[in-house]
Amino acid sequence: MTDLHTDRLRLHPLTVEEGRRIVDTTPAAADTWAEDFPMQDDRDGVKGFLAAAEAGHDAGPFGCYRIDRDGAAIGTIGFYGPPDEDGQVMFGYGLVPGARGAGYATEALAGLVAMCRSHEAVRAMVADTEASNVASQRVLDKTGFALVKEEGGMYYYRLEVAKG
Repeated sequence: MTDLHTDRLRLHPLTVEEGRRIVDTTPAAADTWAEDFPMQDDRDGVKGFLAAAEAGHDAGPFGCYRIDRDGAAIGTIGFYGPPDEDGQVMFGYGLVPGARGAGYATEALAGLVAMCRSHEAVRAMVADTEASNVASQRVLDKTGFALVKEEGGMYYYRLEVAKG
C-alpha cells in the first residue's frame, strides 16, 4: 500500500513490524517520533490492527495509519476493520498533545474520508466520541459527519457515502 498525502501530512499505512514497534514503544533507528508518541490510545488502536493481522486478516486500505508531519509521527488514525456487510467502516484517531489544535486531525480524517468515498465497498462511515471530547466532535463536524445519537456519555456520528 502507498502513503496518502494531504496538504501538510503523510498518512503512512502501518506494517505489522511498525505496529509492533509502536505497541512496544521501541522505535527503530529510522523512526522519527514526536515527543509523547505513541500515546496509550495509539498503542490500543494499533493492538487491534495487529490482532487482526496476526489472525490472517488483510485489512487492505482499511488498516491503521501513522500520521506524519514534517517527517515525524504525531499520531495514528485508522479503521476498526474493513467495510462490514452493510458497507460501514468505523474510524478512530488521536494526536500527541503538541500537535493538537492545528487542524491535523481534521486534515487526516478528511484524507481517509476521501479514500473511502472512492472505494466501492464503503457506503457509510461512523465514529464515536465521549460527550466531553469537544475537540473530537469538532473534527467530525468539520469533515461532514452528522451526530446521530447521544447515549451513555457518548456521541455517535455518521457520514453517508453518495454513490452513482
